[in-house]
Amino acid sequence: MKDKIIVAITGASGMIYARELFAILEGADVEVHGIISEAGEQVLGLELGLTPDDFPQVRWWGIKQFTAPMASGSARFQAMAVIPCTMGTLAAIASGLSTNLIHRAADVMLKERRRVVLAVRETPFNRTHLQNMLTVHDAGATICPAMPSMYQKPQSITEMARNYASRVAETLGLEVDYPRWQGH
Repeated sequence: MKDKIIVAITGASGMIYARELFAILEGADVEVHGIISEAGEQVLGLELGLTPDDFPQVRWWGIKQFTAPMASGSARFQAMAVIPCTMGTLAAIASGLSTNLIHRAADVMLKERRRVVLAVRETPFNRTHLQNMLTVHDAGATICPAMPSMYQKPQSITEMARNYASRVAETLGLEVDYPRWQGH
């Protein structure tokens, strides 16, 4: 049976990271389930001119669809990424709110002690953002800010985003065939 991964998209800038993560997951032996907020759909369209339908390999669930499998720990998803993750979504997860399926799925993953990776996307951080990051870290999530590395001297924004998305995929526990910087 294939591993099941949840990818949630919220309304922060950085849709290129989600697109590149989907491209990586398409080549992996995983079943990908997606959730996208209304603001996420708007920003996906604004930044990339795309809609969720442009990712047919993803099984999409409605943001208010609380009967979706990831709303229960018995569905046994292996990992979840929120990419990009707004500060509002971070706050909801840190507070244990389940006002939509993204929040609920993250809450379920944390209570089941499964991997949750939050690609937070904001700058600068205020004290509340930092406290919320510490709260979710203490609950078991991994904070993975959208900060691409430059070690490999990327030649394009897409290459830079693919490198970052590969790091997210590895943090989700997946084997990724993408060269990592090894030092000199």
